[in-house]
Amino acid sequence: MLVLSRKAKQSFLLGDNIEITVLEIGGEKVKIAIDAPKEVSILRKELAETKQTNLDAAAGSFDPAKLPKLKGPNLK
Repeated sequence: MLVLSRKAKQSFLLGDNIEITVLEIGGEKVKIAIDAPKEVSILRKELAETKQTNLDAAAGSFDPAKLPKLKGPNLK
């Protein structure tokens, strides 16, 4: 893991086209700006973890035996 020290209004680059800028530092919060191409997904870590937890729970609770049986002239 790389650890950087930055002051307000300073930035750093990720690759050639993503810039991270520290806007404000105050109390227990740091406000940052991310300048990246639209195709780059940016998601807070806690939301990504919640999303994965929900996907895992949904996959674990799926039971095909509980699906309703389909009836019709072409279904056996």
